[in-house]
Amino acid sequence: METWITAGYEPSLPVTEKSNPLTRDIDKADAKHIVHLLKNCDAEIFKKEWDAHESYQTLSSESVIQKMIHLAKKVEEMLKDPEESLIVMSGCGTSGRLACLLATSFNGLLKELQHDQIYSYIIAGGDKALLISQESTEDSPQRGVEMLRMACEGKKRVLFIGISCGLSAPFVAGQIDFCMHNLNVFTPVVMGFNPVKMARNEPICGWPLTFRRVLERMEELQKSNEAFIINPVLGPEAISGSSRLKGGSATKIILETIFLAGHEAFFSSKNITVQHILKRMEIYKEVHTVTYSQSDKIAFLVQQVGESLQQSGHVYYIGWSSLGVMGVIDASECIPTFGADIEDVRGFISKGYDELKNNEGDLSSVGPAFRIGHVDFVNDVLPHVSKSDIIIFLFALDNDLHDIETLANQTKLKTSNLHAVCHAYPEFSLPIDLQKMFSSVLSIAWPAVPLESEGYHIKKFTRCSHSESFKALLQAIYDVEELTDAMADADVIEHTIAASTRTRVLPTALVILIRHCSVSEAKSRLDAHPVIREAVEACLAASQG
Repeated sequence: METWITAGYEPSLPVTEKSNPLTRDIDKADAKHIVHLLKNCDAEIFKKEWDAHESYQTLSSESVIQKMIHLAKKVEEMLKDPEESLIVMSGCGTSGRLACLLATSFNGLLKELQHDQIYSYIIAGGDKALLISQESTEDSPQRGVEMLRMACEGKKRVLFIGISCGLSAPFVAGQIDFCMHNLNVFTPVVMGFNPVKMARNEPICGWPLTFRRVLERMEELQKSNEAFIINPVLGPEAISGSSRLKGGSATKIILETIFLAGHEAFFSSKNITVQHILKRMEIYKEVHTVTYSQSDKIAFLVQQVGESLQQSGHVYYIGWSSLGVMGVIDASECIPTFGADIEDVRGFISKGYDELKNNEGDLSSVGPAFRIGHVDFVNDVLPHVSKSDIIIFLFALDNDLHDIETLANQTKLKTSNLHAVCHAYPEFSLPIDLQKMFSSVLSIAWPAVPLESEGYHIKKFTRCSHSESFKALLQAIYDVEELTDAMADADVIEHTIAASTRTRVLPTALVILIRHCSVSEAKSRLDAHPVIREAVEACLAASQG
């Protein structure tokens, strides 16, 4: 049995605040052992059950899966009536930042599919809190309600998801309570990682309820599917109380699974089943395996970052697309989690706020810490970079490699302490010339993403270049003759999500290349043959005739 489950182990603390016996000595460990401890701790996210403690739900518990299915069907319903519907995610700190990431990512997907956008986010303290915590707002239920009212104005159907990993944030408690008093519009959902009996029960200043009392009312409404509590237990965090870690990961896993299932049901008429949800969960488990298969390289990078910080140096993340957003999020978390100075760790995104797509737009005028574009890095930071600083590029192989090379060249004029974390795919690798620009390259290959595999097979089958093959694949995915910048710049995960809503993607791309024709002509040729193989063979014969 896990030690932390026993009755006498830190009995006054909820699960999310307990220390984890697995990582008790993490502060004494060297870099390699730190990564090993994190691997074991993160693996607890995917435990099927907690030994001898049946009352603790897990991610794969039947009750959790059934709630996810019900909510995925809600998403499907809202996609059918986007003008009247809204999905709002809200949270403080990490939870609010993930809400922003998910809302903007799924809105981007809907835009590419030429569908009205239905996602929105709220973060306590407004968009400034995406970069620097705004603690006072997190404690205000009234401010939470005020921001929710503004976000939902004019909507007749709202799925509200309040994220509070410890089931403790007054900001979220106020919003959930408001939703329960307006069930004609709202379906309230709360997400956290403690049992209800461990939710915070301390009085909230200027408010008559506690978080636990709000949840106890939700439990009654849950019986009639009017409200939902999703609260699997993940085990204590690797760093006590730091719910940005396992709590943040599980938040992303659960919400992405729900949203993707809803999208597939709407766009592809796929049934939402228990097996469907569990299969998606297995993909995330594979992400854990693939990531930690690179433990030695991760440990090397951890060591380099530690040495820079010990020498009073700085850590700069230079990222592209969603990886750039994750770099900004990680940098913002270092201040409250580790007591870092605001300048110790900073993140920069290729197109700044245009890439972040936040509610309030460009915040650069607020102060230097809010300047997050690559151009800001080049102008404000790069002239002052020293040998003790470390710079980490975050990108995927389908990002603009020329842009990456240009910025790497500029950076190397100031420091050789330049490293890369690259998301790659089995059939493709980072060009050797670009690899040589970095002191180390941590390349993580994702075998579970079908899109790149399809691109490889198209390339092999048609003998076209990678860029030609990938362009045809994207044309088939988005059903357009000309790709927009947003489509071309989206990362491979977004492409894969979009592909799941289409049929005959691979055959359409093949015909486009074989016949050098438009998307519409390719689809017409496929329509003329009931068997796809016959259509492709006919096109091949015609092209060779």
